[in-house]
Amino acid sequence: MDSDEEEFTFEKKRPILYGSLEERERQRLTGQRTTGSLSSDAIEAGKAAGNINITQGGTFDLPDNKESQAELLAELEKKKRARQIQVSTDDVEIKANLRQLGEPICLFGEGPADRRERLRNILATIGEDTLKKKKQTEIDEKKKKDDENITWYHEGPASLKEARIWIAEYSIPRAKERIRNQKEHVQLSSAQRNAKVQDLHKRVRAISNECSQIGDVRPLSFCQFSPDSKMLAVSSWSGLCKLWSIPDCQLIRQLRGHNGNVGAIVFHPQATLQLDDKSCCMASCGQDGSVKLWNLVSDEPVADIEGHAPYRVSRLAYHPSGRFLGTCCFDNSWRLWDLEAQEEILHQEGHSKPVYDIAFQNDGALAATG
Repeated sequence: MDSDEEEFTFEKKRPILYGSLEERERQRLTGQRTTGSLSSDAIEAGKAAGNINITQGGTFDLPDNKESQAELLAELEKKKRARQIQVSTDDVEIKANLRQLGEPICLFGEGPADRRERLRNILATIGEDTLKKKKQTEIDEKKKKDDENITWYHEGPASLKEARIWIAEYSIPRAKERIRNQKEHVQLSSAQRNAKVQDLHKRVRAISNECSQIGDVRPLSFCQFSPDSKMLAVSSWSGLCKLWSIPDCQLIRQLRGHNGNVGAIVFHPQATLQLDDKSCCMASCGQDGSVKLWNLVSDEPVADIEGHAPYRVSRLAYHPSGRFLGTCCFDNSWRLWDLEAQEEILHQEGHSKPVYDIAFQNDGALAATG
């Protein structure tokens, strides 16, 4: 072989095709038994790999979400109403509105803006008209109370008119005497007035305990000296009233007649002085609404005054003339009784709470209750 000969290597070159590949691609796909659609081929490949499972005719029920949908709608409506409600920006007014609705006016860590938003949500829940109704109710109640406080009058019986005329004739001369004594006292020199005051203070300082006695096994509710200062009448929660002698504190008599606590016992202004011991010399009242009249010779009541039950009669007092008896009651009223006519001539209201005590002026023209 000649050294001049060269060794050649031939490479096999691929042919270059020109034109459309559609016909060639169709033949390739036909050979692979494909559908001719890329998406269908991808689905078939997924099914073959087990990534896609398609059942034949299988069905399942979706859960019923009507309740949850209703809750969502209600919540949306609530938020919508809350946005439309006009709430004051004044924190004091907001607290007042919360108090009217019975809600706490402040929560831990809550600021004015949070409090305002809480009020808005509450109004959205219960309705904005609720607050207006509460305010209107308070206004109506206040107006009703104001109407009840209006002074009103009613015509009294003829016996009340006669009693008032009699009391006027009794009290006017005594009022004149009282005013005359006051004028004489004013005309006294300051030295004389001071001497009287000093004498009074001296007698007061000289008061000491003269004797002592156990009045009853239950608490004592009231006591009063007789007009001649020789007896002491005591009432007790045991239902008994007792008369004690003065000054040795010896038991004279037990008065039995009350079935419950006795509130007070009082003497007639003329008892032990001009009034006969067999007459009505004392009066007592009880928790059960009973009022009893007593004399000084018997341990049983001589008469009962009815008309207070079931309310408690807390106190009673004789008019200075002794003809009338005043009683105060837990029905927020007091009564005036004519003991000679044996009837109630005045039933006066005006207190807003139970009446605890009654007293008459020395002239007999005025009565005070409280």
